Amino acid sequence: MDIKNEVLYRVYFLLFGLLVPAAGFLLYRTIDIAIVEGATWKNRGEQNYVKPRAVAAERGNIYAKDGSLLATSVPYFDLYFDPFASSEADYYRNLDTLAYCLATYVDNSYTVGGFREYLLQLRDTSQNQRRNRHVPLKKSVSFAEKARIESFPLFNLGQFRGGLIAKKLSERKRPFGLLARRTIGYVRDGLQPIGIEGQFDSILGGRPGTQMMIKVDPRNDLWLPLDNLTEVEPRSGDDVVTTIDVNLQDIAEQALLRGMRRHQPDWGTAIVMDVETGAIRAMANLGRDDAGEGYYEMYNYAIAMATEPGSTFKLASIMALLEDGHVKLSDSVNVERGKTVFYDQEMEDSSTRSFKMDSTTVQTAFEISSNVGIAKLVDRYYNLPDNGNKNKGAYQFIQRLRDFNLDLPTNIEIEGEANPYVKTAYSEEEQWSLVSLPWMATGYEVRQTPLQMLTFYNAVANKGRMVKPYLVSAVERNGEPINIFRPTVIKEEIASQSTVEKARILLEGVVERGTAYKLRTNQYRFAGKTGTAQVNYTRGRRGTRVGGYQASFAGYFPADNPKYSCIVVVYKPREGGFYGSDVAGPIFREIADKCFNSMVELHDPLNQGPRPVLYENNLPGFEIGKEEDIRVVLDYLNMPYYGDPESEMVVMTASTDSLYLENRSLSDAKVPTVVGMGLRDAVFILENRGLKVITEGVGRVKRQSIRPGTTIRGQTIKLTLG
Repeated sequence: MDIKNEVLYRVYFLLFGLLVPAAGFLLYRTIDIAIVEGATWKNRGEQNYVKPRAVAAERGNIYAKDGSLLATSVPYFDLYFDPFASSEADYYRNLDTLAYCLATYVDNSYTVGGFREYLLQLRDTSQNQRRNRHVPLKKSVSFAEKARIESFPLFNLGQFRGGLIAKKLSERKRPFGLLARRTIGYVRDGLQPIGIEGQFDSILGGRPGTQMMIKVDPRNDLWLPLDNLTEVEPRSGDDVVTTIDVNLQDIAEQALLRGMRRHQPDWGTAIVMDVETGAIRAMANLGRDDAGEGYYEMYNYAIAMATEPGSTFKLASIMALLEDGHVKLSDSVNVERGKTVFYDQEMEDSSTRSFKMDSTTVQTAFEISSNVGIAKLVDRYYNLPDNGNKNKGAYQFIQRLRDFNLDLPTNIEIEGEANPYVKTAYSEEEQWSLVSLPWMATGYEVRQTPLQMLTFYNAVANKGRMVKPYLVSAVERNGEPINIFRPTVIKEEIASQSTVEKARILLEGVVERGTAYKLRTNQYRFAGKTGTAQVNYTRGRRGTRVGGYQASFAGYFPADNPKYSCIVVVYKPREGGFYGSDVAGPIFREIADKCFNSMVELHDPLNQGPRPVLYENNLPGFEIGKEEDIRVVLDYLNMPYYGDPESEMVVMTASTDSLYLENRSLSDAKVPTVVGMGLRDAVFILENRGLKVITEGVGRVKRQSIRPGTTIRGQTIKLTLG
């Protein structure tokens, strides 16, 4: 018993002697690593080798109104090879076939033997050369090509045993090329995000995931994913559905480009908007490149360029006068043969028609775009002394402009919209003067972007109801909408219905009798206003120096029941004129023509109204065929007919407003006449009577080579079709 205890004590002492020093050593190393060398090991851990890394999510798509892809992400891969990932046995066993596959399908600049030598050198470290674990194999490889390379010998053992490293990248593609390029926009490193891509970046970008990765090449910061349970899958971005109609966008871009090439301006823009909803169907922007050799969509002039609009602003001036009850369309205004002086500033009309007039009606002054006429009316009724009464004078005119929302941005979804500018009445800080009102009345000393001006014109087309322009209609996930953006009404009425109706009469008159007279068409009616504004001008005692012109046309179509509103602005045209009617108007007309011809909803149905009565010259006559077939066709077309023939073949004749089916008797021994029959019926009849048939041409039988009534003896008959 004592011997057993003694043995146990010795074992205990031995274990104690071994474990206590080991525990003390472990405690020491723990304290040393965690505290003394903690910072050093932490830095090395951040630099090396295994740690969680972010995994980018798939970016969502951008769609057009009809579901066409405007922007999508296409994945591609850069392939690398780690020759030391596989075992020596696996590497050399697959060496020959791998060399053949790589030389044949990946890089044919090598022979098979040359690639084999190259693979041997990559594995060889006998001369103390560095172990290269990051050998470039091929860049920008598609998914299908990557899958094929992964099936090669050695690589088919998997990423850890085979050594193939695939670095996934993606490239944003636009299936329609440069169509709506600036409106769609982009998100790029180091650049300000723009357009729909930029504004909806958080939605399109999705949510990145995380995965444990091992650094296989510190110099190139190359990481290889590890299979582990801590992986967090990235969530793909949602899709954005826009209001853009690719057909209308193409129409607008092509029309604008033709106009730009014809007139050689600095830039131009065209916008097409749905009148009822405010949905932007097309937004085209073209600017001259730095070399002056062509036009490209480099800047969104439609929303970012606030300029003095010129005569298109006269619509706001005349509506203010009408709304305040100062004028009627039939009132007279003295246009002074197109030239007048406001205090110390001279104003002149650009219309040659006013040079022959002493006075005219308010309506005609607007239709011929008389600066003198409109400015004198505004000056007469609003340019009153500042007597502190906010309901009179310039205060009232400015308030009307604010009622039309001309002092507010549209707040369209994409960033970069320039603020409009409308002066504050009698403000010294804003350089208010006695000539401010007359010049504002004609579109100067105010600033509007093309989109802001179009929103105002769209409200007139929409019977005074102002809607917010918008570019995105929905956000979708896996084809299902998760957020729908509906039309937004800014104001139910920007003016009384009486004023709006008169404004529409004026805009129609501009096209029927005024400055846009030469643009009108017999196909449909449209309404609008031309605009010609001086740019980079300076006023002085010797007159006004002009640095160029801005031509514009704003309107809507069809005039009776507007479907689309549209504005075209062309900045500083150099050739072929500079007036709005000569430069911007034809572009508007081309857009409107092609929209009208291509959009089914703009045309009245052909079958609208009562069904017309068909008379003899409209009805099919002398049709010959099988009775059963003819009855099927007539019943399908819902065409009444008369007659009850007993023969298998019948002839259909027209008389007055009715169709009749009559007997067509055919002799079995004589050659029948088959003129007027379809080929199938003619061949059936003739071959059943023993004749051989040959044909020439297509259509119905026009002639037959054997005269009807000839005795049948197995002849060959030729049928000429036409």
